[in-house]
Amino acid sequence: MPLKKLTLKPGVNRENTRYTNENGWYECDKIRFRQGTPEKLGGWARLSSSTFAGICRSLWNWFTLSNLNILGVGTNEKFYLELGGAYYDITPIRGTATLTNPFATTNTLTLVTVTDVAHGCVDGDYVTFSGATAVGGLDLNNEYQVTVVDDDTYTITAATAATSTATGGGTVTATYQINVGPAVVVPLTGWGAGPWGFGTWGNGQVTAEALRLWSQSNFGENLVFGPRGGAIYYWKPSTGLTTRATLLSAEVGATGVPLQQNFLLVSDVSRFVFAFGTNEYLSSTINPMLVRWSDQEDATNWVPSALTQAGSLQLSRGSEIITATQSRQEILVWTDAALYSLQFLGAPDGWGAQLMGDNISIVGQNAVAFANGVAYWMGKDKFYKYDGRSQTLRCDLRKFIFEDINTVQYEQVFAGTNEGFNEIWWFYCTANSNIVDRYVVYNYLEDIWYYGSMGRTAWLDSGIRNYPIAATYEHNIVNHELGVDDNVLGTPLAITSYISSAEFDLDDGHQFSFVWRVLPDITFSGSSVENPQATMYLLPMKNSGSGYNVPDTEANQSVGGVSFKNITRTAILPIEKFTGQIFTRVRGRQLIIKVESTGVGVNWQLGSPRIDMRADGRR
Repeated sequence: MPLKKLTLKPGVNRENTRYTNENGWYECDKIRFRQGTPEKLGGWARLSSSTFAGICRSLWNWFTLSNLNILGVGTNEKFYLELGGAYYDITPIRGTATLTNPFATTNTLTLVTVTDVAHGCVDGDYVTFSGATAVGGLDLNNEYQVTVVDDDTYTITAATAATSTATGGGTVTATYQINVGPAVVVPLTGWGAGPWGFGTWGNGQVTAEALRLWSQSNFGENLVFGPRGGAIYYWKPSTGLTTRATLLSAEVGATGVPLQQNFLLVSDVSRFVFAFGTNEYLSSTINPMLVRWSDQEDATNWVPSALTQAGSLQLSRGSEIITATQSRQEILVWTDAALYSLQFLGAPDGWGAQLMGDNISIVGQNAVAFANGVAYWMGKDKFYKYDGRSQTLRCDLRKFIFEDINTVQYEQVFAGTNEGFNEIWWFYCTANSNIVDRYVVYNYLEDIWYYGSMGRTAWLDSGIRNYPIAATYEHNIVNHELGVDDNVLGTPLAITSYISSAEFDLDDGHQFSFVWRVLPDITFSGSSVENPQATMYLLPMKNSGSGYNVPDTEANQSVGGVSFKNITRTAILPIEKFTGQIFTRVRGRQLIIKVESTGVGVNWQLGSPRIDMRADGRR
């Protein structure tokens, strides 16, 4: 019997049974496809050893006029600017208070009680004290996170223990940063929060605070940003990296600036600042379906008049605006039920809206990515794309994703592009996880899908940095597609990468075949070690859906109680084409092939393996 060449269809398909997807791929982790063949993903390395506080949900990169390459980093606790691997805290201040003898210490304890009537804090807020005299042997002039006791008191933790029980501090200035937000979505509890009959009668509905999400954009070299449901803030490079951002409404000459917004951006056309889900001019009532924009080329003037092009419009389909993005010659706006296109009509009309899609869904503010002139986004039960018209995106992993996703944590979903590989990435929480632990990738050039496990919280494919960047749960930023290992913590660790095929017939699937030789066709180009190694598993089956056959006992290996024959090949770099052969003993009607690497410094690409076999009877 001639050698059988295994050329499997690119992409991973989990929409049907493993056997139905014959001649395709079924499972994977940390791989991608290059011209139809699978290879290991590129590695990642931390930007620096510096870290930030909180969970990052927003990244934005731009150049200043003085050629500073700055990254805006919005977390649930603070807002930073990253430059050269250092993080500069520019979190806005919500207010200051002058306190008299506010501190109470307890001997031998680090816990200090602070009294400030109607302080307005929530757990985790940051406060900085200045002007305080020592109390209980402690100098408390520093920044602290608070734990709320009641409306008038909270506690902080000092760096050292008090040497006495005392009260005092003299005249103290307390400077409060804006309230922190939750790191995960907290489910609703109480009346009306669950299904019919859930909970106890009359216990009242408790509304969960929304996940802390930021939107940010640059107006020239200045940064316009704000948290969802919060005010609009402004930061100017001319004030310096150590100067905190201030309210846009506090800028000289500012007038009519929205009090709150759910999303904001700056248009590419004529530079208008947009606020989505905001208050009408001269009103304090927030309208979640209202769009407002500033005057052309003026971020501070939001007063609609005959002398300005500031204005507003009301969208009608849906109950709230979720997000927006700049497209080619339009701004795309998603509500929770529709997609709109905003286009500049010129004076005196300003901007007009056109409905582009109805009865659609979107899971969250960060679930949209724009690449190659097309917008892609994740809905609540499928994926969509917009290329001039709204349409469902074909997905080979739809069932796999939406049957194992935490719907409570939809707001954590975020998307990003990896233009170097023609990819759109979505990160999300699986059903039993409250943190992001999985990603799915759509390769729009090859129209294929693949997936894997990874913990990230934000992503940015910036054209003005050398690599795509992402935020991690280790509170730092990493460069992706850098090296071949996991270097989040500064020490290279192996990335386990694998791909497993669907079942395929060895011959016609009627009789057994005996595989005695394999030509793996694996290249290790790009590896950083001299002896890279990958493992190829041949998993034979008697029938589709049966367990794996147990090969000769002297060759048995077992993983998770499953016995199989394995093929391991070690190569010396550089290798461009692997042409070696391995002799083995595998018998079955169907076969699954799996390739995996678990070593440091290993990079691999699989070509078209070939197997040599002969007929081996019907039983």
